[in-house]
Amino acid sequence: MGPDDEGDVTEAAPAGADHGEVLLALYDRALPAVYGYLRPRCATVAAAEDLTSETFLAAVTAVERGRVETVTIGWLVGIARHKLVDHWRRVGREERSLRAVGDGDPVVVDDPWDAAIDAVRARAVLAGLGPHHRAALTLRYLDGLPVPEVAEVLGRTRHATEALIVRARAAFRVAYEADEPREEER
Repeated sequence: MGPDDEGDVTEAAPAGADHGEVLLALYDRALPAVYGYLRPRCATVAAAEDLTSETFLAAVTAVERGRVETVTIGWLVGIARHKLVDHWRRVGREERSLRAVGDGDPVVVDDPWDAAIDAVRARAVLAGLGPHHRAALTLRYLDGLPVPEVAEVLGRTRHATEALIVRARAAFRVAYEADEPREEER
């Protein structure tokens, strides 16, 4: 797809034309541009593929609802840009939630792959905690509930819940540090 292909990907569909055929032609011609935009901006191939799918799904929905008459590659890349920003926001929220479970010190990560591995490890450590600790940490830090609401959900007093959260954070920290790979494993 060269620079001359930056124009319309689809023309106004002729009367009686099948939208499915028009959209399939759109997909075949625009896929390299949309995926090519997303791949270098995503930490994983899977994320780029998911966002590409979300982009085309949003485009199909817009075309079928009559929100757009002519689809251009620029328009599709614009949708991809919005999907990418939404993805980055989700990842940011997840990282902030996982840091909140720790000691509160910001984690500086140079390699996005290390951040993904840390997130997987944190989920595994959380899953290995006892049900009371796991529930308290999940409700407080992942779901973002304030302590009084966590207490209500767990059927505890506020003070008992605060103590539970402190113990749960300590248990998480100990388990997370014990699960830390040794230098020779990295």
